Amino acid sequence: MAMNVGPSGDEDEVLNAINTTPLVDVMLVLLIIFLITIPVVTTSIQLQLPKETVEERQSKPENVVISVDVKGDIFWYDTKMNDVEVLVGKLKMVSTKSPQPEVHIRGDMASRYNSVGKVIYACQRAGITKVSFITDPQH
Repeated sequence: MAMNVGPSGDEDEVLNAINTTPLVDVMLVLLIIFLITIPVVTTSIQLQLPKETVEERQSKPENVVISVDVKGDIFWYDTKMNDVEVLVGKLKMVSTKSPQPEVHIRGDMASRYNSVGKVIYACQRAGITKVSFITDPQH
């Protein structure tokens, strides 16, 4: 906070306005420092991202298992789904149960992401809250 105490006609008169120029100068310097250092910090960090995390879950009879094969065909347990809308309809019936069962997606390693994405989107449209992916654990 700065105060003007220079010579004036009246000694008792005090200027009570705050001089914000030093504050603005300090803030601009800090802004420039952050703008320069943040990109350097984020791009120079060497990370080794996790390869896989496996959480063993209990398979319950009420859980729904949806499989996607190499060709992109979608299966409800062992029954082939010819249309995604039929899958959404079945998932909507499951989503009304209380408690809502989990949906486990088994995707072939060589299947396309688009096919698995259709299943995830169908789960979202049906209101399913718990979706898990089944993987083959490494021994």
